[in-house]
Amino acid sequence: MKTYKLGVVGLGEGRSIMSAALSSKRWELEMVCDINPSMCELRAEEFGFNRWTTDYGTLLGNPDIDVIAIYTPDQLHLTHITQALEAGKHVICTKPLLTSLEGSNELLETVRKSGKRVFVGQSSRFFEPMIRQRADFEKGRHGDVQTVEAHYIADSRWFLDKPWSRQRGFSWMYNFMIHAVDLVRWYLPGVTEVTGFGNVSETSRSYGLDTWDTMRFLVRDDQGRIGQISGSYTLPALGSDVEPGIGCVIRGTKGSSRAEYSNLRYHTHFAGEGKVTHSFEEMHDYYFRFEGKSHHAGEYQNYIEYFAECLDTGAVPLPDVEEAVRTLALMAAMERSMKEGGKPISIEDIVRENALA
Repeated sequence: MKTYKLGVVGLGEGRSIMSAALSSKRWELEMVCDINPSMCELRAEEFGFNRWTTDYGTLLGNPDIDVIAIYTPDQLHLTHITQALEAGKHVICTKPLLTSLEGSNELLETVRKSGKRVFVGQSSRFFEPMIRQRADFEKGRHGDVQTVEAHYIADSRWFLDKPWSRQRGFSWMYNFMIHAVDLVRWYLPGVTEVTGFGNVSETSRSYGLDTWDTMRFLVRDDQGRIGQISGSYTLPALGSDVEPGIGCVIRGTKGSSRAEYSNLRYHTHFAGEGKVTHSFEEMHDYYFRFEGKSHHAGEYQNYIEYFAECLDTGAVPLPDVEEAVRTLALMAAMERSMKEGGKPISIEDIVRENALA
């Protein structure tokens, strides 16, 4: 099997993929980049890896690199992905792909012209309970699925202390809630309509942000199935034992299941089996390699191995840009519904208005 050479830009969140690449037999970490030299030096000391630069152009110009992994602030993703594709590199980009539909058609065209793969790192899909839930879904153990419910609820007021989070373009929806949105779309890819409401707390306003930080939505797909998406980010939380930060519940005619994050627990109730709680605590140190339950090293390990397999076979890694843009169209419809007081919004209207390819 081929070993792929990786370049990483953005060494805050990029810490996890550095750990993943250095632990993988399929990847070789070639070079890393951050605009802040102190961050580069910090990671060099942490991992004993000294091939770093503060110039993204140097990373792009390295002929040995096969794939660029992008973990820069959300507002920079479009520019950094485009530059990587034009340099002839495959791309891994952390979610969100973009912070709006602006530039999506141009990016789709750039991807098609490049002949390269772009994989969007929706890490929640690659956490152990979610992996097990997906396997049960694909085996048909839920029967005829009726509802999919996903939430991302966390006391993330600490995030407002990051300078870039207070810049134009930051969104709790695109940076946080997209985890729950992606999980619902994973199981209900044919979503046609959404309705929902959002609030802006005094916490966000005190930081100069006028962006929704508590949101609730209902979606419906082309088969009449219902999805529920919830998020709150600037309010006290009850703790992971009471409400896991991220959860996905699938309810069907033959069974129901609930996958949790950051708890390594998966709850099932399938026909002929009764209620079962599956624990994967023995994998704690694989998924959480740093202080506490921070970062996503294990999930990133899983998804770079998956991406390597896709590159081996020529398969399209999912979510790719087309799937990610469809998710952005749903999120644009969610935003419109909130602005219009909960009015149901058609996703196809958003697609048509933006002339999405």
